[in-house]
Amino acid sequence: MNQDKTYTFKLSVIIVNYNVEHFLDQCLDSVRRASKNVSLEVLIVDNKSVDGSLEMLSKKYPEYTLIANEDNVGFSKANNQAMRIAKGEYILLLNPDTVVAEDTFTKVIQFMDEHPNAGGLGVHMIDGKGNFLPESKRGLPKPMVAFYKIFGLSKLFPKSKRFGQYHLGHISEDETSKIDVLSGAFMLMRATALEKVGLLDEDYFMYGEDIDLSYRIQKGGFDNYYFPETSIIHYKGESTKKSSVNYVFVFYKAMVIFARKHFAGKQAGLFSFLINTAIYLRAFMAVVSRVAKRLFFPLFDFAYVTVGLFALTNYWKMSNIEFPEELIRYSIPIYAFVWIATSFFNGGYDFPVKLFKYVKSVLIATLIILVAYAILPKDYQFSRLFIFTGALWVLTYFFISRIFLHFAIGKHYRLFKSGKRSFAVVAEENEFDRINNLLSQTHSNIQYVERVDTSEAHVPNLNEIIFSARDNSYGTIIRHMRNWKSNDHDFKIAPPNGHVLIGSNSIDTAGDVYILNINTLSSTENVRKKRLFDISASISFILSLPVSIFLVENKGQFIQSIFQVLTGKYTFIGYTDTEMKTDIRLPKMKVGLISPSEAIDASNDSIREKLNLLYARDYSMRKDFSILIKSWKKLQVSEV
Repeated sequence: MNQDKTYTFKLSVIIVNYNVEHFLDQCLDSVRRASKNVSLEVLIVDNKSVDGSLEMLSKKYPEYTLIANEDNVGFSKANNQAMRIAKGEYILLLNPDTVVAEDTFTKVIQFMDEHPNAGGLGVHMIDGKGNFLPESKRGLPKPMVAFYKIFGLSKLFPKSKRFGQYHLGHISEDETSKIDVLSGAFMLMRATALEKVGLLDEDYFMYGEDIDLSYRIQKGGFDNYYFPETSIIHYKGESTKKSSVNYVFVFYKAMVIFARKHFAGKQAGLFSFLINTAIYLRAFMAVVSRVAKRLFFPLFDFAYVTVGLFALTNYWKMSNIEFPEELIRYSIPIYAFVWIATSFFNGGYDFPVKLFKYVKSVLIATLIILVAYAILPKDYQFSRLFIFTGALWVLTYFFISRIFLHFAIGKHYRLFKSGKRSFAVVAEENEFDRINNLLSQTHSNIQYVERVDTSEAHVPNLNEIIFSARDNSYGTIIRHMRNWKSNDHDFKIAPPNGHVLIGSNSIDTAGDVYILNINTLSSTENVRKKRLFDISASISFILSLPVSIFLVENKGQFIQSIFQVLTGKYTFIGYTDTEMKTDIRLPKMKVGLISPSEAIDASNDSIREKLNLLYARDYSMRKDFSILIKSWKKLQVSEV
């Protein structure tokens, strides 16, 4: 880069895309609106998306520069490709899963013009629930800062100037201030600063490159600023990924690269030690946390039910009914396990709590126990009455404990929740009709849909608030999301054109594109049921191998397929990897050995697409069984 070069544009907006067509479309629509009073160019680098992004760009944004890579080269290399040809006085690295306000570009450019020593700038960011994202402002991850973060002191004292340095908690989210690190989701930089310090370090594939460049900008004699006078939405905020074990390894290893590059001697050694300790500590904590959250209540119930069953035996003994001690010692925990495990697999630990699931689970489990009891030798049978009494105790325990949780805790444990959802649509009449029609096609559990005038200032007390991007500016949408944020409702945005609703259900999810109501297959209960079906079917196939092996052509591949499903590598019924990549509406799952459309031999692509969506929307174990019965001989030849 030349220090004396003349810049053709005031701003160069650079976006790296990878398989997020609908987010990119919304992002570019907001960029287009924000560019009305700014001289800018937009450069989009696509890292070999296969979801229709390139076709969408060609059709809707032909005026923007597109660099289509033939491989996924990563965040740093892709951004550098565009920065090398950018002609703007300022360079903005912008994530495709963001939405900028109409005044964002004019405000940040004005600030940079008024602060000639500003080398970089970040803005106030919110997630899809309207919550402030703390990575909007960060401090440099020096060894002690990393220590405070790794061992939880920054979380315990978030506003402390000492312990909260990583997210600069002592600085208000509404206060313009100098900071150390900019977020790569919105990273505005002065071109002359980049000419002096260089571009992104391509040693980083993902994460860490924004910290590295921010630090080099400071070392080059420039200041980095946090600027809260404008806000943007960032759906996939950093805080949404922290429970991922993969995130832990990738992010903290990026910190090791940073330490080796910028810290010397003992400081670098200490930092590397802390980071490597953090990698395994955080990975272990992430796994333990997930397991503990999932198994705490089942284990608690198991312990309580087991104690109750042993207490029942004491009551029996008081009535002079003797049980074999050896049988009691082993059979009671087994009974308790069957009752709790059946409840687990039948959705008894899903939210919201539904009492009828416990009735169903206890009946099924009791039947399983009685069948197993009937085939035991007489010496190992001691009392059917005890089994029935135990079942009554388990059912009573479930009812009492869940009613107690309903009144004591509420929230997830609240009983008698209506499955119906209510919607508020912030739109004018014509657009309301369009969105209402879209909702009727995408949701089957609508209680009612209410239109809210675009000038309304109150918070609609409904499950979901949908903003029309045609009738509301993105700035207005962002402002309402900040003011109306609540755990009781979700936000969606309906783009001006198209048939999608874009939003994020919670801080724990990234972003969601709602096109059809295809969430059934990806629900916790159905994921578990699908896995249970795969295990049961695999075992059935193994037991029937002496007969079924003679009915298939490729015997080796047939056996291999069964064991690949049993070990969890594949699922019997599901989508191919290509289908999931090309149609992002489909929920992500294990690759299937048999397509949902296989049973009717649908060769037409449009019919296959509809059948795939219907399978996701209307999933049931019965449907899997039906498809498998008709097509099991094709297991060894299906595309995987």
